[in-house]
Amino acid sequence: MYHTWMRFFTPGPSHHRLGLVCLGVGLQYGALPTVGPRTLDSHVAVVISTGGGWYAGPDGRRTTVTAPALLWLTPGVPHHYGPDPDTGWDEGFVGFAGPATATYTELGYIEPGRPVVPLADATGPRAVVARIVRAARRDNPLLEVETGAAVHELLVALRRARADLTPAGNQVLKALARDACLPMSVADHAARHGMTTAELRAAVRRVAGCSPKDYLLGIRLGRAKELLAATELPVAAVARRVGYDDPAYFSRLFTRRVGMAPIRFRAQEGRTVPGGWSDRIPDPDDPPVIERPHPPQDMSPHTPPDRA
Repeated sequence: MYHTWMRFFTPGPSHHRLGLVCLGVGLQYGALPTVGPRTLDSHVAVVISTGGGWYAGPDGRRTTVTAPALLWLTPGVPHHYGPDPDTGWDEGFVGFAGPATATYTELGYIEPGRPVVPLADATGPRAVVARIVRAARRDNPLLEVETGAAVHELLVALRRARADLTPAGNQVLKALARDACLPMSVADHAARHGMTTAELRAAVRRVAGCSPKDYLLGIRLGRAKELLAATELPVAAVARRVGYDDPAYFSRLFTRRVGMAPIRFRAQEGRTVPGGWSDRIPDPDDPPVIERPHPPQDMSPHTPPDRA
């Protein structure tokens, strides 16, 4: 016995230009029928929360699937899969397409060569699938945009839930973020962690989807923007604060990556305030209470307005 609910969408050309569109969503559980063999024209993420089964790719060899797990079904790749007939499984699937899939693949969020991905926890991805399900009512005027935005969120949630993203890898990223503005090369950072440059590159690519150089550069430029916007430090001093001894090189790099010179960025984004900005990340669910001064009380006798 099994249960199935699914809904499919047909976004228009303007929605596709947003980068990602959701083509369908479904929830199924139980001893589901075998899927395929088949080949799709779009991507599908199948999030398996409980149970187990198997997956077979183009070569026909079966890979065991044990929940929590993700099945990547990618365009043009023949596949065949199904749950164990005795235990079944609980799955949520989301179909999607769009030009942004190429970039997500380049960054490692979509893995065509790895169709079965163990997850540490399916709770986060399933919560996003549930939001897509709730948005899927036919009278929702925001349907295409709301579900398309949720696909971006789903890809992030799936990346975060991967079982191979170990705490050790996250610790390396935390250390890089902490030391990003020190005048150190990538080789220096690798040596500090007892790694070769190639090992550090592989670790950062696996967890963050980019090279150590790009990861460090993003943090440095973010900090430089904060200093330019929140202080009156000269550009040369800002450059030194974020790890660049040559202010001319810093200005060229900033201009190339940001699209404007540091001085122009400051002119547009300057927010100098008494006491400076806070480094503490606020909790959106618990905003600070701002005490406002009470207006002075008028102690003079009340005078009624003139009457005509």
